[in-house]
Amino acid sequence: MDHITLDRCCIHTITTRPWTLPEAVENYAAAGVKGISVWQNAIEGIGPHRAGELIRQAGLDVVSYVRGGFFPHTSSAGRAQAIDHNKKLLEEAAALGAPLIVLVCGASPDQSLETSREQIREGIEAILPLAEKLNVKLAIEPLHPMYAADRSAINTLGQANDMAEIFQSSYVGVAVDVYHLWWDGDLEKEIARCGANGNLLAYHVCDWKVKTVDMLNDRGLMGEGCINLKKIRSWVESAGFDGYCEVEIFSDIHWAKDQHQFLKEVTGAFIEKV
Repeated sequence: MDHITLDRCCIHTITTRPWTLPEAVENYAAAGVKGISVWQNAIEGIGPHRAGELIRQAGLDVVSYVRGGFFPHTSSAGRAQAIDHNKKLLEEAAALGAPLIVLVCGASPDQSLETSREQIREGIEAILPLAEKLNVKLAIEPLHPMYAADRSAINTLGQANDMAEIFQSSYVGVAVDVYHLWWDGDLEKEIARCGANGNLLAYHVCDWKVKTVDMLNDRGLMGEGCINLKKIRSWVESAGFDGYCEVEIFSDIHWAKDQHQFLKEVTGAFIEKV
């Protein structure tokens, strides 16, 4: 496996949440990072067109727009509103110049997981024609089972593959995030499966802290936890993926730091641990 360099490093804006988008763009580019994945909150007050211009002027690639999904609702009105919101996000992604949008698919604790999964399928089906028209791919991101009640009914890569394969479209695939999937005994096999089907669209990295203190906002910097990142990257690359490795860290601890120092830690850990 090749030694990785910052040429393959993408950072999600949420990773350095205290920074504005212009600050993130300037500092990522200065650090030698080549890609950026943009969270919707980062373009507030700027707009997607201008945000895309800023990013490209700095020499960065827009890797993805985050995040769509959240399709399941117990009411038909709620489901329709979610579909409309996702169509708006697709328009923003296209204006930004993002090649794909990440789908955190959603779930409702007031209905079965099976019902939520069917509503996810219906939601993707409803927005797929617009995604194809705008040339923006849809990446289904399975979430760790601890989020099954209210954040995503898609919890394994196998489930994500099943969902993506229903559509038989080059515009529907999966995003592999190590935080959510590192524990899965079928992970190598399922990565190979989505690679063989041309459905491996994105790869996200961070680490799982052994004594995590928050289900959402205590992700580890690469090397702080127990995920074998090099092994999983080898599986992803064996499956044919040669795109950006996207650093996505939600962390109250790291957000409280000086973000310039944290960015140095991110780039160092990327080269050494990913």
